[in-house]
Amino acid sequence: MADPDTRTDPEKLKALEDRIAKLKGAGPEGRPKSEEHYSQATIAWRMVTELVAGLGIGFGIGYGLDALFGTRPFLMVLFIFLGFAAGIKTMMRTAQEAQTRAQEGHETGSDNGGNRS
Repeated sequence: MADPDTRTDPEKLKALEDRIAKLKGAGPEGRPKSEEHYSQATIAWRMVTELVAGLGIGFGIGYGLDALFGTRPFLMVLFIFLGFAAGIKTMMRTAQEAQTRAQEGHETGSDNGGNRS
């Protein structure tokens, strides 16, 4: 049976937790390296959703105004283009946020050393 002092020693427990985290592939923050991949996929889906939402909202507004004023399809086409432009602008803002976060990660040294799998 194990010595009771080794079971309750906080330093040994911390060393064991660090070894387990290292073997599991966790990064310095304790997050698995695979979470970076998922966060990139999440950003990509967010950008796609923003573009589609812009197009959908532009279509809805244009269609509604065309029905109201009887100008089909003039306003619908116009608002689809405006929605597309708004979606692109929102996507660019999201990309800038992601780039800023990535640069902050490089400055703090929380990247995984350039090892991409």
